[in-house]
Amino acid sequence: MIPSGIRWPGKNKWQHGRDRYSWTCWTDTPKKNIEERMDNNIIENFIRKQKVAFICSIDEAGFPNVKAMLKPRKMEGLHSFYFSTNTSSMRVRQYLNNPNASIYFYHKGLIKYVGVMLKGKMEVLTDQETKDMIWRKGDTMFYKGGVTDPDYCVLKFTAEAGRYYCDLKTESFTIE
Repeated sequence: MIPSGIRWPGKNKWQHGRDRYSWTCWTDTPKKNIEERMDNNIIENFIRKQKVAFICSIDEAGFPNVKAMLKPRKMEGLHSFYFSTNTSSMRVRQYLNNPNASIYFYHKGLIKYVGVMLKGKMEVLTDQETKDMIWRKGDTMFYKGGVTDPDYCVLKFTAEAGRYYCDLKTESFTIE
């Protein structure tokens, strides 16, 4: 029986070899409705394996701005993603003016390219409880004042929908 979602070759989900993360796409299975073919847990696991996230904000003129960041500090399924950043950054100003946002994760293998784009809203959080939640020891390198540094804040992205790409095929999906 073919499992729903992305199918990885081999006994384990991750096949190690020349390409550390080889897999076949769920788009290789016969076309069915997206709920039968897509497994959000597989997409979530794919995102967790990535080291970089691209976040997108909208500037004052209405143009998208993309920035590479380290992977999210915390994830709550495919629903919420938490990033740390500087309160004084241009990106924070843009999200305060327009919370519409997207985040993108990808992996380029030897043969296949896989990407997941999520769209939703980005909140700028400055409450101490949230800052404490994602703080790490090494963060003092970026935020000299520590976890209470006024230039340290948290970006919380809440996904509404997404789009998956693999092998020149795309699928849209919603986040419950």
